[in-house]
Amino acid sequence: MTHSALLNIDVQRSFEQKDFWQQDDLPAFSQALTRLIDGCQTRKVPIIDVFHVNPDGVFSLESGLVTPMAFLTHQPQHVVHKHVHNSLTESGLDAWLRERGITHLIIAGMRTEQCCETTARVASDLGYTVTFVTEATLTFPMTHASGVTLSAAEIKLRTELVLADRFATITDVSGALAELARAV
Repeated sequence: MTHSALLNIDVQRSFEQKDFWQQDDLPAFSQALTRLIDGCQTRKVPIIDVFHVNPDGVFSLESGLVTPMAFLTHQPQHVVHKHVHNSLTESGLDAWLRERGITHLIIAGMRTEQCCETTARVASDLGYTVTFVTEATLTFPMTHASGVTLSAAEIKLRTELVLADRFATITDVSGALAELARAV
């Protein structure tokens, strides 16, 4: 599908410095994301690396941590920095995609319920067809103000629930790559 692009969102070393960082799901995530990236490269689908940048702290450019996590070895076709949760509205990415006739976005990266989900919602509202590859997203347990803690798996399930059939097609890596193969 020549009108597709993979958004690899916020898979950056900054997160490894946060107090909520956990390695538990990292092996499965890194394997899934690597498979997705490799499959997109084989199919000549552009890969865009998106990095979150803040003025201070571990997400600042000065920290030296706004760089790809160690397991990533691909060469992206484009790199953008964002300062908000979605990847499209202030990074210049929307214009870059439209100039290239890209109408289908494959969403992967970190954090499932924040920047990945927000990007999927905004992309859908902007008219893109969106494929959300939950298997190739990573998040961490979160505790509600009531004291209830949701696991990473529960957060991912909730994200799938609210995106499915409204903002995105939900799939795994195999499904996303099969969709690309059918479109060629």
